[in-house]
Amino acid sequence: MGTSHDTTAFACDSIAWWWTTYGRALYPDARSMCLLCDGGGSNSATKYLFKEDLQELADRLGLEIRIAHYPPYCSKYNPIERRLFPHLTRACQGVIFDSVATVRRLMEKTRTATGLGVVVEVLDKVYQTGRKYAEGFKESMKIVFDDYLPKWNYRAIPSTL
Repeated sequence: MGTSHDTTAFACDSIAWWWTTYGRALYPDARSMCLLCDGGGSNSATKYLFKEDLQELADRLGLEIRIAHYPPYCSKYNPIERRLFPHLTRACQGVIFDSVATVRRLMEKTRTATGLGVVVEVLDKVYQTGRKYAEGFKESMKIVFDDYLPKWNYRAIPSTL
């Protein structure tokens, strides 16, 4: 959860936090991760800034990061939309958000009948809006687009590989 703007840097910092806190220990032999992303917002399929930040993240973590975007109006098929968000909504229903601590507490108490729980970390960094991707990034990027639906499916391969 963030206290600033939903930016590409925030999305990548959130992924990095999860990997360093949980992912690395849960999947010690992993050499890649796959992220299911909506088609818009900070992780939009059309944003080259997201691709640039994602490449930097892949380099920093030393992991290949595969992205599979859902096309517009198809995010309802993303498992998080069905498996988690309704429960978060129910936990927060009718409550006035008077502080970040209140929102965090409500989200952390969310549980499903199948045992899914929520861990919340507050990223209170101030994220800059209006950033542009580096000049020449589109021509020199190391993002590998898939043959099938390349607009929505691609990989950021770390430079160290």
